[in-house]
Amino acid sequence: MEPAAAAPVGPDRLFDSHRLPSDGLLLLSLLLYAPVGLCLLLLRLFLGLHVFLVSCALPDSAPRRFIVRVMCSVLGLVVRQSHPRERQQQQQRSLRAHVYIANHITHFDHNVLNLLTSCNAPVLNGTSGFICWSRGFLEVGGTESRAELLESLKAYSSQGGHPPLLLFPEETTTNGRAGLLRFSSWPFSILDAVQPVALQVQRPFVAVSVADASWITELLWTFFVPFTIYQVRWLPSICRPAEETREEFALRVQELLAQELGVLPTRLTAADKAEHLKRLRHSPPASYAPPVPSPPSGARSRGPPSTASAEDVRLMGLAQRVKEVLPHVPLAVIRKDLAQTQCVDTTIANLLEGRVPHEEETEASLPAPSASGTHRPPASPPAATVPVKLFARSPEARHLSLQERKRILYDYARRRYREKYGSAQQEGSR
Repeated sequence: MEPAAAAPVGPDRLFDSHRLPSDGLLLLSLLLYAPVGLCLLLLRLFLGLHVFLVSCALPDSAPRRFIVRVMCSVLGLVVRQSHPRERQQQQQRSLRAHVYIANHITHFDHNVLNLLTSCNAPVLNGTSGFICWSRGFLEVGGTESRAELLESLKAYSSQGGHPPLLLFPEETTTNGRAGLLRFSSWPFSILDAVQPVALQVQRPFVAVSVADASWITELLWTFFVPFTIYQVRWLPSICRPAEETREEFALRVQELLAQELGVLPTRLTAADKAEHLKRLRHSPPASYAPPVPSPPSGARSRGPPSTASAEDVRLMGLAQRVKEVLPHVPLAVIRKDLAQTQCVDTTIANLLEGRVPHEEETEASLPAPSASGTHRPPASPPAATVPVKLFARSPEARHLSLQERKRILYDYARRRYREKYGSAQQEGSR
């Protein structure tokens, strides 16, 4: 027997990854409520210790469950169930059911059901000790493997006088809004009669449960919000016919609970939830990056786009100044030297004196003249204006000729730089 409609529901709809609401109005309401919530959290932490002590001191009985239930309402845990008359009729029909099957929404579902009736939820993750006992779990032997656990639970159910077992075939929590995980078949191997229990949880401001949150985090949020309402509906017990397999029985109970809750039965399992959480950790949502000022057209045409920082933008501006003085020098060479010198004059001197090797750009690759007409780059490098008619024979004469050309180029570059930026600096100093 297959689920009726399992495909439309994906992991994103079954598990909440964010606690806070996305709606702006709800988020504003949560911020205004936060001071009150913090006061409630501190007060309920103190009261919760007393609730724990009372639940440990009193024996398991109807008066003890009533007292603890009233005290838990002060902690913000409000538990509701079906009409008492319907509850009595269902109890009469469910005398043979010693296994409760419920959907799983929060880490405290077993504690809530313990406020209504006596039942034991076995620990399934292998942990034991004080934490397991204080949270209300039943410690059974043979939790190292599923087969040993199943044998221990069968032995527990076969002995008379024990409270019924409370099992969650989904084996992990969901948000309870969209669908149910595929029920595992091993809980239906203990007894042939089970009683389904439908759980619904509501909470203002924040999500009821987050996929990767611990039980301590969930407890703190429970104490922080004004209240958390648990709605429990007891369904009649169901027996497995002899011709029905345990897998088909599990799917039938899953469909019944899904119909009662108004959600869809799915084929997803607890392993799919673990894989979904792994994908969320390794591929977090991309954070918003503010727009960066675009570089000048000359730089944009020669380099790939990048997320430039403020330092890169400043270096680009300095490089454009050097480029206007020495248009035949590639922009990449200028930026590389400016990254080390951080000074326009020093970079111009390094380029003119040959301390930075580079290849001159042709006229076709030079930047176009400015449309404003405020300045006009030279048609050719200023070195062409230096008259060298004869090739000197002695090394000393050739060295003097080279120094003279460097001096002329340097003076020319400094004069152009002062003509362009000197007046602006003088006005700024005034």
